[in-house]
Parts: sequence; structure tokens; C-alpha cells
Amino acid sequence: MRLAIIDYERCQPKKCSLECIKYCPGVRMGEKTIVIDEKTGKPVISEVLCSGCGICVKRCPFKAISIIGLPEELTEDKIVHSYGQNRFKLFGLVIPREGVVGILGQNAIGKSTVLRILAGEIIPNLGKHGEEPSYDKVIEYFKGTELQSYFEMLKEKKIKAIHKVQYVDVLPKVVKGKVKDILKRIDEKGKFNYVVEKLELKNILDRTLDQLSGGELQRVAIAAAYLREGDIYFFDEPSSWLDVRQRFNMAKLVRELNKVIVVEHDLIVLDYLSDYVHIMYGEPGAYGIVSLPKSVRVGINEYLYGELREENIKFRREPIIFEKRAIIDYKNRPILLKYPNMKKSLGDFKLEVANGEIYKGEVIGILGPNGIGKTTFVKLLAGVIKPDDGEINEKVKVSYKPQYISPDYDGTVEDLLSSITNIHSSYYKSEIINPLQLEKLLDKEVNELSGGELQRVAIAACLSRDADIYLLDEPSAFLDVEQRLRVSKVIRRTADEKEAGIFVVDHDILFQDYISDRFIVFSGEPGRYGYASKPLNKREGANKFLKEMNITFRRDPETGRPRANKEGSQRDIMQKEKGEYYYE
Repeated sequence: MRLAIIDYERCQPKKCSLECIKYCPGVRMGEKTIVIDEKTGKPVISEVLCSGCGICVKRCPFKAISIIGLPEELTEDKIVHSYGQNRFKLFGLVIPREGVVGILGQNAIGKSTVLRILAGEIIPNLGKHGEEPSYDKVIEYFKGTELQSYFEMLKEKKIKAIHKVQYVDVLPKVVKGKVKDILKRIDEKGKFNYVVEKLELKNILDRTLDQLSGGELQRVAIAAAYLREGDIYFFDEPSSWLDVRQRFNMAKLVRELNKVIVVEHDLIVLDYLSDYVHIMYGEPGAYGIVSLPKSVRVGINEYLYGELREENIKFRREPIIFEKRAIIDYKNRPILLKYPNMKKSLGDFKLEVANGEIYKGEVIGILGPNGIGKTTFVKLLAGVIKPDDGEINEKVKVSYKPQYISPDYDGTVEDLLSSITNIHSSYYKSEIINPLQLEKLLDKEVNELSGGELQRVAIAACLSRDADIYLLDEPSAFLDVEQRLRVSKVIRRTADEKEAGIFVVDHDILFQDYISDRFIVFSGEPGRYGYASKPLNKREGANKFLKEMNITFRRDPETGRPRANKEGSQRDIMQKEKGEYYYE
């Protein structure tokens, strides 16, 4: 089977000479391989007639066409859902079961589509996009499988599905009122006080949703889903905007529910949260395939290896291995920046910073809960705000990527990056554009980018500037697992090759473990007082932070990735007794 995918946002027939039609060998021989749709005025490619020559792909000036050859076993009758001709197609579905089932895969691979189908929000069309979808057809399609009875119950409305959506920032537009009133109104379990305590919502109960931060909105959405009585629960990226403690609080709460399907990009949280995982692979934006269910450890490891052993499928060329990096004695290198003890008050919040330094080629990870002053500290280093006490006198060039990125640039991605540096050099292409997958974004308007696209462009812009110190605030937000690992490699190479110093604020422990040489740990009381430690060696810093979180970590012997121990497990108790919370 061959897929012909057209990105209709990129396709602009009024600005081209219809090269896809003009140069198509099939069209030249009189076949209707590519025709213009009368309604949209845009091309439609017949996947049956397409020879797969790829000429239209190369000739399209907007890079809007992809021709993809699929494995032989993926025939047309195995499509579960299609968004239309020349659009994304989904093969396979996750099977709901008792416990927590995780879904792991790249962005735009169909994970949210799977959730919406199983939640009853989409009736799958089985690839017949010209016909009216119906549950009768779906039930017949899945006859003899576990999904047959599931869809029968969905059809008869015998399943109550609770769905926590991915984009919680839209909630203030559709839900009005104070947090307390909203949660009490939907509380069907009588557990309002319990959830408020577990998710630390007490301080925001009297606020309206439009007064909440991203992390606060996320916790309210999780609370709302938990408080409703349901037969099955769906959580789409529940750890976004949450700090480490909040992520594990969320995971413990979700595990109390009887039947859950969760999409999550934080591998440590997914590992801690799930009993089973389904891997989704394919071509982002083109097609997605759902693997067989796997135990959580085996599934995550196979995903990192890029090889599904049971299915005998290799979907990535290079495996992802978390090799333990040698500890470098940075004290033999020149110091790039020394900063003094500093104090800063913002309203009722007070921050104290212990003095420290960063060396050439060093990456310092910044760890701590939300609302503890990490972003304030980064802004002090960037010179965006001035300290009340203590002043950085050294003159160094600083490049800063803020936590919240505004897409207010008037122009394309290429215009933005070209205004900073020469983006056409072979070095820039190999070190920035290719690893961050920016090639297809260069001609897109910055103000039209998605959250993940905007994040990658902002990281590229920050690291493209000529600077001594780079400051990255939550660079992993909106990125999938593979994108996070690519970004981490770009950050490391920038530190090594430019001999730059890099400070990184992030809540993904795996991401921080991979890139950091030392840690700054923030302690205190969120929203009231924060204290930033001196830069600590990795072991000392990680132990201090994890002890405050009351979480222990170990390393997976196969891939080297950090894994959180289940609370109260034998390993967890043993490490706490030794005072070794870090994963060695």
C-alpha cells in the first residue's frame, strides 16, 4: 500500500504552477493520478494510480507532498480511521483493560485520535471517508476481538468515558466560575477535600480559571476528571506544566482509578504510572500504527531501541542509549561567570540566591518545584530584572529563551533565524536545522506555529545567538520523547563546541540527567519563599532534590535510563535507608 499525503496548510496552488500535475508521469499518460478538487481548488492524488516515482514530492515548491510506501501487511482494509483522502490514517487501536495503559509515540502520530475514538468522540470511519461512519460497521470490523464488546457498549451508551484533554489552556474560554465552585459542582465521589489536598489546590480555590497558570489549570483539569464517576478515564499529557512533585502526585492519584488510558511524553512518569504500554510509530502527520500491548519496562525499552521484537519491526535506525558520561573537572577550565549572593522580592514572594559560578563548556540543570523562583533566578542572570541586593558586575553576552514563548514575530521562521545568523552554512544545517527538524518549518509564518514547533524554533533562535551564557527555561515543554532527546544533544554540543555555559530549567528528570554536569536545587515554600543553592556536583544535587521530593531513582540495566522506584518498594526503602536517592 502506498500513501500520498498532502499538507493542505502548506499547499498553495495559487502561488505555484501546479508542478505536481505538470510533471506527473501518470497525468502525462492521460491518467487521473492528480486532479484538482472543485471545492477546495487544491490537488488530490490517487493512491491507487500513483506509481511512487516521487517527482511531485521533489517538484512541489512548498514541500507539501509526501509519498510513503507502507509495509506489505498494512493493507487498505486495516485502516481504522482516516481524516480524508491524502490525509492522516490510523492503523490499529489500543485495547482498554484494567489498570493504567500508557501510549508512547511521537507528536502527530495519532495518540490523541486513539483517545477520542475510545472516548466515543469520534466514530472511526475505517478509511471509508466518503461514507457515513457507524458503530454497526465498526462492531462488524472488530468482530471476535475485545474491541467488539467495547464498541457495542459505546453504541448503547453503557460506557461513561471521562476525558482530560491535552490543551488545558482552552478551559478558561469554555468554563466559567471559581475553582472551588467548579470542582464541587462536578464532584460525584464526595472526594473534593481529598483531591484538593493531593493536588495541592488549596491556594487557588477562590480564583477563576482565567487567573490560573498552565500548571494550575492542569491540576484543576486532572481533579475534575478524577472527581467524576466513570467506567474508563483518558488523560492526554497530564504532566505538562507540572513540576516533579506534582507529576508524581498526579500519577499516584490516577493510579487509584480502575481503568485508565494515558498519553505521556515524560518517560519517568509514564514508567511510574503505567502497567502496560502501546507503542505508536509511523510517519508523523501521515500515518500511525498501534503496537501490541507490552509490559511497561519492555515497551519503553523497545521504544528507545526503535525495535519491536514481538512484531519484528524496526522503526528507528539508531537506538537511544543513556550512556553515563564521564565527570569532567570543570575547575581546570576558565570561569565564564561568577554571580554573588542575591535577593529579590516580587510582591509577597522572596528569593535568595547563593553565590555560584559556571565554567566553559558546562551545563547546569536547575531543579525545584513550581513557584519557587527558578524563572526569577534565570531572569536575574539574563538581566531582564535587577536584584534588590547583590549585583552581577561581569559583562558577558547572554542569550535567553523564556518559559512562555510569544509567537509575535511578523515573518517566517527563515526570516527570524536569518536575522540572527547565517542559516545556510553546512554547520548550521547539520547542528541546528536537521536535529531540531526545522527544514519543513522554514517557510512557515512564526505566528502560525504549533506549541511544539514554536518551542523548537525558540530553542534554535536562542542557541544561534553569539553568547557566552545560554539560559533555557523549560525547553522540553510541548516536545515528544524523541524531540526532547534531539534537543538535549543540541544543547550538549553547543556547550562543548562553543565552550559556552548553559543554564537549563526543566521538570523532566530524564532530560536533566542527560544534559547536566551540575545542579542548582531550589528549596522553600512555593509562592512565598525560595532559596537557590550553590551549583552542586551531580550526585549531591540530585540526592538533595530527590530527598526533598521523597522519591528514589535507579537506572535501567538495559538502556541506562533513570527509573523511579515505586513508593514503599523494597528498593525504595533500601535506598532511603542508605540516603542514596540518586540513580547509580
